[in-house]
Amino acid sequence: MWGIKGSCAALLLLFLAYISVSSVTADSLSAPLNVTIKALEGNSAIVTWDILEGDPVIGFAITQQKKDVRMLRFIQEVNTTTRSCALWDLEEDTEYIVHVQSISMSSTSPLSEPVLFRTPKESEKLASKSPDEVTMEEVGQAAQLRAGELIIIVVVLVMWAGVIALFCRQYDIIKDNEPNNNKDKAKNSSECSTPEHPTGGLLRSKV
Repeated sequence: MWGIKGSCAALLLLFLAYISVSSVTADSLSAPLNVTIKALEGNSAIVTWDILEGDPVIGFAITQQKKDVRMLRFIQEVNTTTRSCALWDLEEDTEYIVHVQSISMSSTSPLSEPVLFRTPKESEKLASKSPDEVTMEEVGQAAQLRAGELIIIVVVLVMWAGVIALFCRQYDIIKDNEPNNNKDKAKNSSECSTPEHPTGGLLRSKV
């Protein structure tokens, strides 16, 4: 009797152990792979990574740290399938260390291999840009400048057209008033002229 009970208890323990091992294996996550820094700027960067196919990942966690500084920035996001994250408020010419972790419903993965990168100086970035390289921001600024120049040209042309129209109107008014002025001048000159007196007269005969 006791042997049967002992066998049942042993089987039950083995079953529970199997379930525990299976759940741990199912929930265990691998560390993210191929962690890479892209779009590196003086004050920002983008970190990307890959995960093993089949891992039940529902989110990620990123630790960002300045080299030789203990202060950490922790970024976490769940209910997402994205494999990238933007890093912001970085300092120019500064070294940073980044780790990435995957998150599942019940656990987190080990830390990825650390990635060390340095943000560039703004002057270095401008120096590295080729003369023929044009960014979208520069294109937008050029378009705004052209639009402003066109507006100024249109305003100047409208003003000149208004001045010319006003001049033509004044010229027509002056031209229309010229015959009246000539008549008034002729009338005034005739009124002011003295009548002519005959120079000759009748000769009286002496008696």
